[in-house]
Amino acid sequence: MDILFSFMAFLFLSLFILGLLEPKYVIWTKNKKRLKVLKYYGSLFLIFFLTSTYIFPLGGEIQKIPVKDFNVSSLLLSLKDKIKKDTPVLSEDVHVSEDYSGKLRVHFIDVGQADSILIENNGETMLIDAGNNSDSKLLLSYLRKNNIKKLNYVVGTHPHEDHIGSLDTVINNFKIGNVLLPNIIHTTKTYRDVISAIKNKNIKVTKPKIGNTFKVGDSTCVILAPRDKKYHNLNDYSIVIKVIFGNTSYIFTGDSEKDSEEEMVRNRISLKSNVLKVGHHGSRSSTSDAFLNEVSPQYAVISCGRKNDYKHPHRETVEKLRLKGIPLYRTDESGTIISTSDGNSIEFNVSPGSYNYPK
Repeated sequence: MDILFSFMAFLFLSLFILGLLEPKYVIWTKNKKRLKVLKYYGSLFLIFFLTSTYIFPLGGEIQKIPVKDFNVSSLLLSLKDKIKKDTPVLSEDVHVSEDYSGKLRVHFIDVGQADSILIENNGETMLIDAGNNSDSKLLLSYLRKNNIKKLNYVVGTHPHEDHIGSLDTVINNFKIGNVLLPNIIHTTKTYRDVISAIKNKNIKVTKPKIGNTFKVGDSTCVILAPRDKKYHNLNDYSIVIKVIFGNTSYIFTGDSEKDSEEEMVRNRISLKSNVLKVGHHGSRSSTSDAFLNEVSPQYAVISCGRKNDYKHPHRETVEKLRLKGIPLYRTDESGTIISTSDGNSIEFNVSPGSYNYPK
């Protein structure tokens, strides 16, 4: 029903615009004066738009109100809570401590055509994604080599195997503080293995909410996506996190694509960052012009496999970065990439890669 009302809202919006431009072409029974046409179709648009946007979603909120407490005040309060829940947090609400020490180390681990990123500061850690199922030994070895005994935060950006494949192994082998997963259930064995590992350790899963913040050492992590809604593309459920350390910042995008990027641009949380982990392994389906302009990174990092079947990174993405003069670091060319921030400047352990792309 809400889909029907959304369609009707779109229809009347179209008629409203047509009436604005040329009222004689708009269906009208008595006369076709522009003002009457605009009032008529404008009113219908608002009715159907508000119904599909707030009244239908409000049904779930109304059901939570006990029958004995149901009245106009409780109904209006539910509507207010619904609107508040759907409104992004303002950028000025994100508090970042000016006190920081040590260095922030970001490891873009070479897991082939997959993602896995380790973040460290002052003895606290966060792992964003854990590669494919076949990367378990590699990841365990890398984490132990870097003396990791506890992961304060583990993030599975979205339920694709190349992002959560070895997450169950990581959870089973290390002390885990918090686990963040998007609000979407998947049917694969890989996803079920991750959920089983979480349950076996009695860990409560945290669902991301835009504007929420948490600390990893002295760095502040801000949730930028996804919104609490249904997406047609599983990639757009990706948890996107901005990590701020002193005067420097990084954005980690998972596989978020243009729909999610457009929402982030519309939000009032600043996207500007020094380092952009390019979405979806450099696919043309991510890194839209508007998003790239808002982030305005000094550096970009792509995690992808050598000679991968998807021909990542795609020409369109690489060319956008080249034309803007953004140095590009690539795991398919340099292997594991480590970026270090002292709070004012950022360094990499390797030289920038090429702007080449598979043809």
